[in-house]
Amino acid sequence: MSQGEVRNLFKHEIMPLLAPAVRRLFSRVEPQHLLKVEEIRMRSGQPLIIRGWDGEYGLDANNGLTHDINRSYRVSGEDIIRTIAAISDNSLYAFEEDIKKGFITIAGGHRVGLAGQVIMQQGQVKAIKEFSSICLRIAREIKGCAVPLMGSIYAPGGKVNNTLLISPPRCGKTTLLRDIARLLSTGSRQHQPYHVVIVDERSELAGCYLGLPQLEVGPRTDVLDACSKAAGIMMAIRALSPEVIITDELGRREDAEAIRECINAGVSIVSSVHASSVDELAARPIMSELVESKIFKNIIILSRSKGPGSIEKVIRWD
Repeated sequence: MSQGEVRNLFKHEIMPLLAPAVRRLFSRVEPQHLLKVEEIRMRSGQPLIIRGWDGEYGLDANNGLTHDINRSYRVSGEDIIRTIAAISDNSLYAFEEDIKKGFITIAGGHRVGLAGQVIMQQGQVKAIKEFSSICLRIAREIKGCAVPLMGSIYAPGGKVNNTLLISPPRCGKTTLLRDIARLLSTGSRQHQPYHVVIVDERSELAGCYLGLPQLEVGPRTDVLDACSKAAGIMMAIRALSPEVIITDELGRREDAEAIRECINAGVSIVSSVHASSVDELAARPIMSELVESKIFKNIIILSRSKGPGSIEKVIRWD
């Protein structure tokens, strides 16, 4: 993403959502510094914190970005209220179902995590109120970032290898999965295009807003937004005739069972799981069963050693 593109992104998609005091601070930040911003963390009564790919920053009213968090602007309760009002377009009730999940996905595919007083009813989250903090996670496309992986994802005979990305949080796995979907769906001179279904349980892969993907996932891609992985995989197999299913953050037993059904139906799967190594993954019975069964022909281990999306190791099983 160029400096001009990131300037437009902040001007048109991010800054209008921020409370006026916070908006004024961001208006003074140079585009080259905005390029590194991944998350904006606002906690009532606490310093404003920006998480970037190269570390944490504060935002000083006089000097812009600062590594000294104690010098950062202190977020007020009013800032939280006004930011949430802008995010919800003053119609918070319209987002009640999203809020129960702890986040709202907004135009542009950006995700707003919320914290506050959680109201429980019969063991289920009924609502969140008295909001105390906001995590605005900025969605960015990095087109072409998955190109180095495609040689191992394409299989002989016009197939796609079942592939699992192993990654700690904030290492770029969602961005890579999105680009894999785009590349498979688009095709190339060397490779045929595929019909892809994204099962996007947390609205991060395609960044859907009002049902429409806000991020580019390819011309032959269908998205099941806000749908559980297990249910979405079965729905896709039955109704959407996918050649490849892409989903994020496996972990539950029903996810593993749905993946086996997917493989048995002749549909390829590309997915991810939170872990830092195969050994760490092996300590989880559900995931270790999937790995040991060699359902996944590729296991790709990611890190942040050279920035988000750094490929540490590719394990291939024939």
